[in-house]
Amino acid sequence: MKNGKLINDLPDGEKPREKMIRLGTGSLGDDELIAIFLRTGVPGENAIAIGRRLLDNHGGLPGLARTEIQILAKEHGLGPAKACQLAAAFELGNRLARRKLDLVELTSPEKIYHFMAPQMQSLRTESLRVIVLDSRLRCLTVQEVSHGSSNQTVALIRDVLRPVLLNQSNNFAVVHNHPSGDSSPSRADDRFTKSLAEGAELLDLTLTDHVIVGRPSSNSQPYYSYAESGKLL
Repeated sequence: MKNGKLINDLPDGEKPREKMIRLGTGSLGDDELIAIFLRTGVPGENAIAIGRRLLDNHGGLPGLARTEIQILAKEHGLGPAKACQLAAAFELGNRLARRKLDLVELTSPEKIYHFMAPQMQSLRTESLRVIVLDSRLRCLTVQEVSHGSSNQTVALIRDVLRPVLLNQSNNFAVVHNHPSGDSSPSRADDRFTKSLAEGAELLDLTLTDHVIVGRPSSNSQPYYSYAESGKLL
């Protein structure tokens, strides 16, 4: 199939919408799903080809989800409206993933990782978030308390503990992301976690874990857990 061939000129079995109706959403490739959102192409490049180009240029779906709307809007064949449509699709996926996990008891670092990764792996700067937990370690609320650069975020201990106290809870976890994808903790991460655990203990609060969200790769784990590593008080 040439890039310039119109989708309407494809056989019915290859048209994304007809294929989705007949075989279900799982039958479509990533480029075809993107084409559903784009609807139309540009001269010399149909919507499927644009989807394939976007995936190639931005490192697949994970990279595309992390791309800022302003950058997407400059891509040939998109513009602000279609860039917003794509960003909205990724955000809906993130929210759906969170809703499915809302009643899960966050009793392990793996569960915390899967709870937070959909929204944090796509961030281009570091963000520190507090998960306030009930007595069964289910999420009551998630609040961002700090965000920073591509390799550092700074938070005060009182800012982290404030949402826990305001929600009258005794249990909480903290999560932050490494945009590089490497979940290994830094010395600053170690110092912060030690101070936070000490501050929580003084107020009779329980820090269940500090999880660093990275990305799956052959060279590193997708997350790092201070509790799992035995580095919490």
